[in-house]
Amino acid sequence: MPPVLKIRSGDTVDIHTLITSSPQRLEAAGIPPDQVEQPLRDIFQQVTVKGPGPHILTGPIYIKDAQPGDVLEVRMPSIRLALPYAYNSSNPGTGFLAADYPSATMKIIPLEEKRGVAHFADGIDLPIRPFFGSMGVAPPELSGRISSRPPWIHGGNMDDKDLVAGTVLYLPIHVRGALFAVGDGHAGQGHGEVDGTAMETSLNATFQFIVRKDMRIRWPRAETPTSFIAIGLHEDLNEATKIALTELIDFLMTEKHVSRDDAYMLASVATDLSIIELVDGNKGVHASIPKAIFVGKK
Repeated sequence: MPPVLKIRSGDTVDIHTLITSSPQRLEAAGIPPDQVEQPLRDIFQQVTVKGPGPHILTGPIYIKDAQPGDVLEVRMPSIRLALPYAYNSSNPGTGFLAADYPSATMKIIPLEEKRGVAHFADGIDLPIRPFFGSMGVAPPELSGRISSRPPWIHGGNMDDKDLVAGTVLYLPIHVRGALFAVGDGHAGQGHGEVDGTAMETSLNATFQFIVRKDMRIRWPRAETPTSFIAIGLHEDLNEATKIALTELIDFLMTEKHVSRDDAYMLASVATDLSIIELVDGNKGVHASIPKAIFVGKK
């Protein structure tokens, strides 16, 4: 798609993303009309050419000098709520237990940003940890137009709840300019997003984009203040796990200068595997290793 913004490597961009639902559904679930964002109404009224997939994405952003084979380093110093509510819904045909839950349901979840809690129900408060379910670049041109739903080598709808403010995402670049897009804002989520949605909401965030010509990766990777993360995505959960482990071993060998055998053993004694995605076509697994173990390595 043609970019909506062109920037240089190192630039910082403030981005607003919209909740992934229609104004009609939100109002039917009990949201007052004056609490439905006008840009959301505008999109549903005016946008007639829509890509495959259910998400509303902001972008794409073209980063000058980004070339195929480079890596886009995406820093997220700040992610903030844009609404005082979120929703969770279970829709027919979606969700990991879709056959057991054939009816459509939708719950509005009030968000109390000052206290950092989401009021799921009487006596049940969840911590607010905002993050974006979808962050990605354009896929390889040979792929053609793809859905926003399955995550893949371009990133996209990974639904990794650990990619909160203060983390860094690394994406392999496949086309000139990278063409970064973001959306599917979440106030919080459990790994796996098993019913098909998280605490869906609109978000505001500050991003910094850096083109890395000194890195070569095949799949998305991430870094939190405490961990290094390798991500595997595949329609088969076993294959997704293999990709995550292989990428982690490659990271340990390349960046930490660990032997291949030691890297495999470290993957067993120090790495945690988490299922981050179960419900969007391709399954997602991340392999997380703590930074604190590397006491003598840069």
